[in-house]
Amino acid sequence: MNFYVLTLFPDMIEQGLNTSIIGRALDKGLLTLNMVDIRDFAENKHNRVDDYPYGGGAGMVMAPGPVYRAHQYIMEQIKLRKGLTHNRFEYPDKMEADKTVSAETLEENKSEKNQSTEVDKQNSKPIKKQTRVIYLTPQGSVFNQGMAEEFAEEEDLIFLCGHYEGIDERVLEMVVTDYVSIGDYVLTGGELPAMVMIDAIARLVPGVLNNDVSAEFETFQDNLLEYPQYTRPEVFMEKSVPEVLLSGHHAKVEEWRKQQSILRTAKNRPDLLKKAELSQKEKKFLNDYLKK
Repeated sequence: MNFYVLTLFPDMIEQGLNTSIIGRALDKGLLTLNMVDIRDFAENKHNRVDDYPYGGGAGMVMAPGPVYRAHQYIMEQIKLRKGLTHNRFEYPDKMEADKTVSAETLEENKSEKNQSTEVDKQNSKPIKKQTRVIYLTPQGSVFNQGMAEEFAEEEDLIFLCGHYEGIDERVLEMVVTDYVSIGDYVLTGGELPAMVMIDAIARLVPGVLNNDVSAEFETFQDNLLEYPQYTRPEVFMEKSVPEVLLSGHHAKVEEWRKQQSILRTAKNRPDLLKKAELSQKEKKFLNDYLKK
């Protein structure tokens, strides 16, 4: 899976993700992490990417031009990797052509945003596939495990990290496909949310986790929180591991774990239970608990 991040602070994300499980997956080639510094696509000698907002107000707004050109660069790289184009759009330090993008060019590309043409080998017909661009914003849908599973099915994902008071709305309309938030609070930029999402998505890619089964049976699986976990020693400061886990009876262990997931969800996230799929026996177990 290939992650692309449009950001003003590429080092922040690289340093945060090039470690532990994600770092090992990058080393193995299971994932790629591609940083694109939006400042490199500015059209002034000071690499300024923001300006005052029209209509007045506090703060600065990220200009559309650098964001658009950085996005176009990524799209060309994706097409190049797939053998769908020759490299017409190189990184700024190698570019010889004028870096400005005309209004005509913006409008021309608006109808084809994020699309790469592939060939349906069976029917020999071109097909359009949209590359998803995720804008990290408090105004987006709140990220959850279901979204992580959906995004993990993609071959390429582009994350757009905003700063200051946000990004010019026009370029968002042109390139963004998904508006996503990681919670109802405001951060200084989109880098931390991007890292959170990349971590959650990447661990669902086959081979990233040493034990792929663990990605399937954990917190939020079937809208239930994960059951308690224990390891050695068997007794720690007079607290013992639950006896059922020492029994070797796999069916009883699984039943106990499911019941503990139900109890933990009822205590900490009762809102999830509305979507949880429970058997009649499990519903009775939950009802008996709630009556206490």
